Amino acid sequence: MIEFHPVTRHIGAEVTGVDLRRPPSDDEVAQIRRGLLDHLVLFFRDQEITDEQHLAFARRFGTLNEPPMKTSASAIHVLDQKDPKGEGGDSWHSDNTFMPVPPMGSLLRAVILPDVGGDTLWANMYLAYESLPRSIQRLCDELEAEHDLTMSVTKAIAKGHRLDLEEMRRAWPPVRHPVVRIHPETGRRALFVNRSSTTRLVGLDDRENEALLPLLQDVVRSPEFQVRLKWRVGTLAFWDNRPTQHYAVADYTQRRKMHRVTINAPAEIDDGVPKGPRQA
Repeated sequence: MIEFHPVTRHIGAEVTGVDLRRPPSDDEVAQIRRGLLDHLVLFFRDQEITDEQHLAFARRFGTLNEPPMKTSASAIHVLDQKDPKGEGGDSWHSDNTFMPVPPMGSLLRAVILPDVGGDTLWANMYLAYESLPRSIQRLCDELEAEHDLTMSVTKAIAKGHRLDLEEMRRAWPPVRHPVVRIHPETGRRALFVNRSSTTRLVGLDDRENEALLPLLQDVVRSPEFQVRLKWRVGTLAFWDNRPTQHYAVADYTQRRKMHRVTINAPAEIDDGVPKGPRQA
């Protein structure tokens, strides 16, 4: 029997009663999907699975989202690091919001871990929005923001990764998304700006952006909105990318290898953002 054990009051639950080595039934998929909507990020412990099983499990919840920076021959994005400081994961973010339709979720699995460190945190962006004064909420409800991959790719290049920024900008030009995203399945409002990709609030001048955008980006830092995971090899985390942000703690110097699969919402679910690029 599948059970969900909350880790904090507002976000995160450990899941028991699931063996990811075998395909889940339709009923199990429905239960896990409900648990994801309720808890925003789910932790599956002691799951010694292959890449193929990882991909098969992800496909039950959406279509595979091909990573913009390929690190393997498949849809698995390999994060293999010893010196992660400044590479981008150590900044609060949602995955790939520079895409016209950002991914619905991600499934991240620990393969090799350092002796100490390398935790990941997630934050509840419903609560981030709800914590704002009502006057700021009303303003944000009407705003759009520009999302651009330039900042994250520039960090990667500075760390020695061989990437062509101009080629990537041509493939993924800046786009606009609502500052407040309404979740298509829960109907709740979540703050949808982050420090990795959000460059400006559309329609505001430079001084207004300098005042408001950092305030919105930093709401995520409140500990009461967060959950922190201490990884073990064989742990898989599955999070809803729409109402969450996450942060990879860059406090290790030994090898940390993680495999991530990112997924789009199933065709029957309207993900709440336009289907074509809206140029910023």
